[in-house]
Amino acid sequence: MAKRILLIIPSAIVARGLEQVFARLGEFEVSCILSDLPANPQAQLSRMEADAIILDPSLFGYAARGNGKALLSAACDAAILAVETSLLDDNTRKQYDGVISLSDAPADIIRTVRQAVSERTEQNRSEGEGLSVREREILVCVAKGMLNKEIADHFNISIHTVITHRKNITRKTGIKTVAGLTVYALMNGLIEMSSIE
Repeated sequence: MAKRILLIIPSAIVARGLEQVFARLGEFEVSCILSDLPANPQAQLSRMEADAIILDPSLFGYAARGNGKALLSAACDAAILAVETSLLDDNTRKQYDGVISLSDAPADIIRTVRQAVSERTEQNRSEGEGLSVREREILVCVAKGMLNKEIADHFNISIHTVITHRKNITRKTGIKTVAGLTVYALMNGLIEMSSIE
């Protein structure tokens, strides 16, 4: 199954060109193209479930370019890469999981994205908590006894998205039962004993 990429690039020519590169080589597929940053990145990006986000850092304005990756990282677990459509200073380049130049060959673009996704996946596995912000929120709901439909309604997401988050929680924690996840949430300070039904 191809890994999903979200493009956030104001230039339609650049976005369509990258889409063609990914379509031709098959390892990645562009699941969505946005011309501007989402109004509510936390909700919208977690719903899109991309493995990588490729964006133009100029969307953040000159002063905030270096903070763009941090904003998006708080909203999702995807690798975040910059497209170098204008000159990026070294500090801004270092903020991102990878940088794609418009002059890169298609194979180099794929290699850069592959490496960024791989490193991000390893980083997510090796981190102490391992769970994204949204996964911790879903875990708390599961521990409180909420059903998938209730969780979906609570966060205004689809049931499919809730199920995907639950699969990711199980994969990351190795815990398959609701009781086990409840104990995990208690031991990691995500919930208090008094909040369990």
